[in-house]
Amino acid sequence: MSDPRIEIPARAPAATSADDTILPFQVEALDLRGRVVRFGPAIDTILSRHRYPTPVAKLLGEAIVLAVLLGSTLKFHGRFILQTQSDGPVRMLVIDYTTPGKVRACARFDAARVAAAIAAGAADAGALLGRGHLAMTIDQGPDTARYQGIVALEGKGLEHAAHEYFLRSEQIPTRVRLAVAEELRAGADGTRHRWRALDPGDVPEGIEVHVPPEDDAWVEGRALVASVEDVELLDSNVSAERLLYRLFHQRGVRVFRSRDLHAQCSCSRERVERMLRSFSQDDRDHMVENGKITVTCEFCNTTYTFKPLDVRESTPSS
Repeated sequence: MSDPRIEIPARAPAATSADDTILPFQVEALDLRGRVVRFGPAIDTILSRHRYPTPVAKLLGEAIVLAVLLGSTLKFHGRFILQTQSDGPVRMLVIDYTTPGKVRACARFDAARVAAAIAAGAADAGALLGRGHLAMTIDQGPDTARYQGIVALEGKGLEHAAHEYFLRSEQIPTRVRLAVAEELRAGADGTRHRWRALDPGDVPEGIEVHVPPEDDAWVEGRALVASVEDVELLDSNVSAERLLYRLFHQRGVRVFRSRDLHAQCSCSRERVERMLRSFSQDDRDHMVENGKITVTCEFCNTTYTFKPLDVRESTPSS
């Protein structure tokens, strides 16, 4: 609780805000804490490295935002990994967020099934994911054990999965809003097409879960967050601070220093070479094609080429 003798400076919300940022905020009157994540060039960089069909790119974009929303709450230096495995056309999503602001991501999908889903008009997030699970892993480094939370994917979107996780595992009242848009520009004029994020689903019928009691403050806060429209989340003319002011100005909202986000892969030629050297000679022999070994990073799509002699096992000196 803040000291009432300390005056907190007040100001008007900023008219503009930068893309690729995390803005933490607090509404003390409602005991509510959260953050606004806005991507721009960084997510374009990640998605442009692969030729994803538009619905797959949209789904991966939602997963990236969700991973950063959750991972940016870490109070220590480490990694937050969000991964899905499911039976839908999009078999796997992997997002690797490293504090304070590095992110990389990739998707595996069945191109024929995705094309069929698009043709049938059934390419929403839930249909693309299907059924399986979503795992969230916290990695604090080699000297600590990993923590992992898992929630079922039940043919619904990522917002629903996040709400189910916090309800069942953490029992923390939580509300998530995700929106991703594709922007098309022609000449000096721009036309923006917005994809509507899925509304969060309900708990599956017949399943009883413990529901923590909701006080009036949380009911109000949840309703305010639910009222935000996709167009507001995606409008570059509405700053993150202006968005928060629209939602919470009657109660008063406090913002903290924003953090920058960067699309950055952790692969390098040296790391790939060490990985190849760790394999047996037989394994490396089976990797040789046309006299060379080629490795492509699934995240950033960078290709590394080696001569077999470059990655042979070091022989101890006599």
